[in-house]
Amino acid sequence: MPGSTVNKDLQAERDKCSFDKNEFTLWWVGGKEKLKEKLDLEKFLESDPEFQNSTPSHFLSHKELYEETIRQATVIFRKVRRFHEDRGNGDPSNYMATLGGLLGNGLIRQGNPMGVHFAMFVPALLGHGTPEQQAEWLPRSLKCQIIGTYAQTELGHGTFLRGLETTATYDERTQEFVLESPTLSSYKWWPGGLAHTANYCVVMAQLFSKGNCHGIQPFIVQLRDEDTHMPLKGITIGEIGNKLGMNGVNNGFLGFDHVRIPRKNMLMKNAKLMEDGTFVKPPSQALTYGTMMFVRVVICRDMAAYLSKAVTIAVRYSAVRRQSHINPDQPEVQVIDHLTQQYKLFPAIAKAIVFKLTSDNLWEMYNAVTSELDKGDLERLPELHAIACCLKAITTADAAAGVEVCRLACGGHGYMTCSNFYGTYGMVTAACTYEGENTVLLLQTARYLLKAWQQAQRKQELVPTVQYLGRFLANNNRRVDWDDSIGGIIRALQTVAAGKLRLAAEHIEKRQKGGATQEEATNQTSIELARTADAHCRAFLVQSGYEMIEKGCETVSAEVGRVLRTIYHLYAYDEALKALGDLLRFTTISESDINRLQAKLEAGLAELRPNAVGIVDSFDIPDDVLGSPLGAHDGNVYERLYEEAKKSPLNQEPVNQSFHMYLKPFMKSSL
Repeated sequence: MPGSTVNKDLQAERDKCSFDKNEFTLWWVGGKEKLKEKLDLEKFLESDPEFQNSTPSHFLSHKELYEETIRQATVIFRKVRRFHEDRGNGDPSNYMATLGGLLGNGLIRQGNPMGVHFAMFVPALLGHGTPEQQAEWLPRSLKCQIIGTYAQTELGHGTFLRGLETTATYDERTQEFVLESPTLSSYKWWPGGLAHTANYCVVMAQLFSKGNCHGIQPFIVQLRDEDTHMPLKGITIGEIGNKLGMNGVNNGFLGFDHVRIPRKNMLMKNAKLMEDGTFVKPPSQALTYGTMMFVRVVICRDMAAYLSKAVTIAVRYSAVRRQSHINPDQPEVQVIDHLTQQYKLFPAIAKAIVFKLTSDNLWEMYNAVTSELDKGDLERLPELHAIACCLKAITTADAAAGVEVCRLACGGHGYMTCSNFYGTYGMVTAACTYEGENTVLLLQTARYLLKAWQQAQRKQELVPTVQYLGRFLANNNRRVDWDDSIGGIIRALQTVAAGKLRLAAEHIEKRQKGGATQEEATNQTSIELARTADAHCRAFLVQSGYEMIEKGCETVSAEVGRVLRTIYHLYAYDEALKALGDLLRFTTISESDINRLQAKLEAGLAELRPNAVGIVDSFDIPDDVLGSPLGAHDGNVYERLYEEAKKSPLNQEPVNQSFHMYLKPFMKSSL
C-alpha cells in the first residue's frame, strides 16, 4: 500500500527546511484555537467509511454522481453538527462555515448541492429579512429542516440585474404577490441546488404595485411540498445539464406560472411594501445587493484556498519527479531544480498567501461597513462594493490561471482526472463567472474610480483605497521616479492605475465632445476602463499584502518572518515585471532597472527553493482533501497513480465485451 514510507527526495526537502513548519501553520490557520478545531474536525472525519466510495466520482454517471453527492452532503452535515454539539457549540451559525472551503470540497469533490443554502440562502435571510421574518425562517433553515437556494440569474440575463424579467405583482385585494415568468428567457437559470435539492428559494424579481415597477426585490418562495418533494402548482423546475465542473451542485432552472405568495414573503429589512401597495424605498439601493457582496468576499478567500491546494500538489510532485540533466555528467535532477519550474510554482505560492491575507483584510472591511450600515451610515458602502468587485475579478482570474499553470507543471500526469487539477480548475474557473462576470465587475469598479477621480480633481477628501489619486494629481500627473524598494513598487503600481484612469477620463470627455453620449463614450472607452480597474486592484493587492505580511511578522519568529518577506517580495517583483509596459509609460524605469528587477526575482526564487516543500506542507492540507496521487504527503506518486489506474471499470475484466461485439468481427473481416 502507498504511504508506508516517505519518498526519499521529498523527505530530503523537508529536512532542509529553515523554519518551524508548525509555527508557520499556526500563523496560516489563525492561531492555536483554530488549528486545534481544524485538526480535531479532520480527525473526526478521517477515514469515515460513510465518505468512502469504491468507485471514483469521475467514473459515475451524471445521475449516480448527484445521488452520491446528496448522500455525502447529508452525512457531512450530520457529522459536522455532531462534532460541534459534542463540544457544546451547537449554534448552527458556528458550523455553517465548516461546510465550505477546502474541507467541504475535499470530501465532496464535485461541489455541494447544499452549498448555496449556507452561502446565499441563509445570508439572504440575515441581510434582507426583518427580525420577524428571520424568526420565522432562520431556525428551520439553520437546522436544514428546509433547504433553500438563491435564484437571481435568468436564462436571458445574468450580471445586468435591472434586466431581470421575473415579475412579482402585488394583489391588494388578497395581499399576495403573483410571481410570473413572462418569457422563456425569464426562467431562473443556474442556482445551485435548485433542480432537485432545495424546497425553498429566495427569488429576485421585479416588484410591481399600483401599476408601477419598483425594481428588483427579494421574495421567499416555497418550491416543493415538504413531505413529497413534488413541485408545487405553477412551478416548473429541473436541472440544466452537465458542466465543465461542479456537477454535483445540481444547478437548476425555474419558471413561475401565476404562483401566489403572501405579502409577508417579501423580505423587507430594506425596502418595504405596505398593505395598500405603497412602496417604501430602502436607504440605499445597494443594500438590496448585500448578499452578493458577502459572497464576493467569501469567493476571494476560497480562491486562496484552491490555489494553495493546486500548488501543494505541484510542488510535492516537482520534488519527487526527476527529469533531464542540468549537467550532462550528473544524474537527472528533480524537476523543481529547473528555474523555469520554480517560476511556474513559487509565484503561485506567493499569490495564494497574498490572496488569503487580502481576503482577511477585505473581511474586516466588510464587517466594519456592515456594522455601519446597521447604524444607517452608508458612506463606505461604495468603496467596499468597488474593491470587492475588482478583487473578486482578479483573484478568480489569477487563481484559474494559477491552477492551470500548476497542472501544466506536472506534465502528462497533471492531465489525469485523478490528479485533481481538473476538478479544482472546474471549481475555480466557475467563480470567474458566477456572482458577477469578471469584466462587468471590473467596469463597475472603474465607474467608482471615475467618480473618485472627479473628487480628487476637486481636492475632496478621498477614502483610503483611492488616496493615491490625490498624490498623483499633486505630482502634476508626471511620471514617477522608479524605485525598486517595496514602497517604490507600490507607488509605481498606484501611479500606473492613476495614469490609466486619467487617460480613460480624458478619452471619455473627448468622445463626448465629438458627439457621443456619456454612455456611448464610456462604452467606447471600456477596454481602458477595465484595464484601469485591473491596475487599481493589483496595486491594492501589493499594498495590502505588504501591510498584512508586516503585521504577521510581528507575531512570528525571525525565521518564519524571513520566509514570509521572501514570499511577499517575490509577489511584488513578479507583479512589477508583468506590468513592465505600463511602468515604462508612467514611471522612469530604465533597461538597467528592469535587469535589476529580474535579478531580484531570480534571487527570490533561489531563496525560496529550499523551503518550497516546507511552505506547502505548512498549508496543512490533508491527503483526503488534496485528493491527488501526485501531491500525497508521502510522495509515493507512481505507486498511487498505479493504484488509481486499477480502479477504472475497464480494468475489472481482462477482455471488454466490445472486442467480441465489434473489434473481433472487424479484424476478421476483409475490408
